[in-house]
Parts: sequence; structure tokens; C-alpha cells
Amino acid sequence: MTSTSHNFQPPDHESPMATCASAPFDHAKADVILRSADGVEFRVFMLFLSLASPFFETLFGLPQAPGGATDQEMKDGLAVIAVSEDSKTLDSFLRFCYPSTLAEDPPLNNLTDILTVLAAARKYSLDLIERKVSQALANPKVLETESLRCFAIARNARLKHETITAAKHTLRQPLIPAWFAEIDLITASDLLALLTYHKNCIIAVQALMKDLKWITGHYGLDNGCNWLLGSTYDNRYGARNCNCGRGTDSRFFLWGNAPVAWLATYLQEVFELLMDRPCGDTVRTTADKTIQKVISATCSTCAGQVKANMTEFTDLFVLKVEEAIAPIELQMDF
Repeated sequence: MTSTSHNFQPPDHESPMATCASAPFDHAKADVILRSADGVEFRVFMLFLSLASPFFETLFGLPQAPGGATDQEMKDGLAVIAVSEDSKTLDSFLRFCYPSTLAEDPPLNNLTDILTVLAAARKYSLDLIERKVSQALANPKVLETESLRCFAIARNARLKHETITAAKHTLRQPLIPAWFAEIDLITASDLLALLTYHKNCIIAVQALMKDLKWITGHYGLDNGCNWLLGSTYDNRYGARNCNCGRGTDSRFFLWGNAPVAWLATYLQEVFELLMDRPCGDTVRTTADKTIQKVISATCSTCAGQVKANMTEFTDLFVLKVEEAIAPIELQMDF
């Protein structure tokens, strides 16, 4: 095999510190050695890499130099190819190339790992691996805590679906984001597009506060949902009002009547929070806190029914928020 300059580091013939990778990349019958940037040698099989990557298929198919003359570094009779990736990235990358019976796909729970493996997959033309790695960016657990970082990585890689998905999850964050490590991966235009999307979602959600017909239309006549107005009804005592009082903010009146005070407070709080985090998660988190406050209060009437009633109400509210932001598009070219 002749040496090549296809994005490889030049072979280092002075490599006394080189170490051998762990299984399965230490096989005695391997037919080529890949040496990582930090000096770890991976003894691998050309066949597996060639089947996974057109790049390696072409590389390993290059003709031998005439008469065996070559500057190719050899070790134990095997060609040594130095690559620019470190051993951690190379290990993950090669596990994707190997059959699952020999090496399981590596878990990509760390966004730094995703970024480096994705870069290697593109460098070596592994489309299937690129798709697998991209799926890690759509991991709900990762998106819940690292949505901005996922957005930056996905946008940098021009992954449309993953970029849009991450953008939706950034709605759980404040409109003005804190600094994050991968911010240098995106341009000012990319960040502006994200902030504009966030702001447009806020505007869409504001409409729910301006017109509460989504509440009255769902529940029908007020006597069918007495709890909203702080009253209850049973066959023995008839209609009774609770001791929680009534809200005074006319923006939240229902059917022309003041709602129970704690519901008015909830609506005021949640709509203020939605002006920064326009998503269903904001609605649910605030509702959970309200339920606990009502249960801890002295009103036995509301405490006994608030969880069931607010759970139904929250489901409706989340649905309306999601319907409001669904038409909003992230204005970005891919």
C-alpha cells in the first residue's frame, strides 16, 4: 500500500510511546494499523472498513508502488496509517464500522463525542454512521438539558430535522440564552434566526391570554365547571362557594365572572413565564406548583379536587400552546 495525503497526518516514524487499543481493535490477524493522534494503535481489518466507507475502500485499493519501493511505515508486517482523530473518537468511529457481533455501537451521550464522531463520519464518507450519530442529537434526554448545544451542533452540520427539533426544545430556555460552549459553531445570522423564532412563538402564545374562549369553549356553560369559579355542588348541600376568594384581574374573567383566586394567580404567573419560555413544559411546571400550593392551603373544598381538575386543565392548556406555536417556522436555509 502506498502512503497517501488524504486528510491523514504524516506517519511518525519516531513513535516509542505508541500503545495498543483495547479489544476488538487488538486482533492478531488484523491487516492494517490505524494510529490515533495521541499514539494509540488500532489493529483493524480492511474488509470491515472498506464495507462501511467508500473512502477506505478507495484507500485500501490503491496500487502498490513499483518494485515494493514505498515510504509507508510498517509494523509487524502491517501498514501503519496515522490519522488526525484522537483515540476516543477513533474508538467510537471504528465501533460503528465493525459488525455488531464484534463491537456494539458506542453510546453517544456526550455532545462533545457526537461532534467529533460526526466530523469523522463525514470525513471518511460514512453516510450510515452519520445518520446514526445524528439521531443522538434528537435524544430527548439530551435535548431537555442541552438544547442550545444540540442546536449549534446540528446547525453547523446542516442537519435540518435535528436543527428544527433542537430549536423547538430551546423554547424551554429564556429568550436570551446564556453562553454555551458550541456557540462558536454557528453564525450571528443563525443565532438571530433562533431568537426570531423564539420571539415569534411568544407572540403566538400571547393570543391565548387575550382571548380565553379556548377555556369557556371547552368547558361549556359555567355550571358545568364550578371549580373554575371557586364553587362546588353536591346533592346534599347544593352549590357552595370555597373560601379561596376571587381573582380581581378582569383579563382572566370567565363567562363574565371572576375565577377562583388561585386560578387567576396561576394564569397571571404562567402567562408571564410564557413570555420568556413559550412551551407546554412551562405550563405543566407552573401547574404542578399551583396544585401543591392549593393542597397545602386551608380550603378543603379546593384541596380535594384541585389535582384532578388542574390535570385536565393543564392538558388543555398545553394542547393550545402547542397548537399556537406549531405554525411558526425557523427561518433558516439548509
